[in-house]
Amino acid sequence: MTNFKYYKISKTKKIRYLCNYYEKNLYIVFLHGFMSDLEGEKPKVFLKYAKKNKLGFLAIEYSGHGKSSGEFTKGNISKWTSDTKTVIKKIIKKNNFILIGSSMGSWISLNQFKYFKKQIKGFLGIGSAPEFLDRIMWKKFTKKMKMETKNKGVYNLKHGGYEYPITYQLIKDGRKNKILNKKIKLEIPVTMIHGSNDTTVPISLSRKVLKLFDNAKKKLLIIKNGDHSLFSKKLQKKIVRELDFFF
Repeated sequence: MTNFKYYKISKTKKIRYLCNYYEKNLYIVFLHGFMSDLEGEKPKVFLKYAKKNKLGFLAIEYSGHGKSSGEFTKGNISKWTSDTKTVIKKIIKKNNFILIGSSMGSWISLNQFKYFKKQIKGFLGIGSAPEFLDRIMWKKFTKKMKMETKNKGVYNLKHGGYEYPITYQLIKDGRKNKILNKKIKLEIPVTMIHGSNDTTVPISLSRKVLKLFDNAKKKLLIIKNGDHSLFSKKLQKKIVRELDFFF
């Protein structure tokens, strides 16, 4: 059984997280994707890796996601970035850490560099989707869909058997969080992993992330026939092994 904990940010807001404390000063921080949570395989597999290698571990569930408090429709990139920053400060403190971002989690990860530049010692992106709200989602919306989003404030987007309530405030906030034009001058290992058959997010976004890091030890791993989730049991070991590149 996984032991989740909650951190109370305010009187009305609590964030669920998964943590493994360790005496060493290096942690792995996992950040999940859009409308995802901590119930999937990714946080469990990375937690197992951290324990095996005697590293600290932290996985954060943004407000409005999973069992963290708050309504999803009131959330946005700025708020989820703030949630992440607050919990990292509380749990990681002054320790160093490696960021792992899955899909939107890579966008939230990139936003953390302005707060924890000296503490971040590596970045692993899985199906990275920075700026996806405007570059992918809004771009695919028809004129009718855009009009409904603006007039009603929300559009219920059906995709892959799920329904996503896309608010106009979420789209507008995403535009305030442009990150792909901001260079990060750190000499750290940066690996992007992307599926060749990812129909949700193009590989070009992973390439754009790598271009942000001029001085990094960069690597792009394209998984043949891989989809967006990239975490079938067959691929788990291959992806987790990429963390060895960071040590």
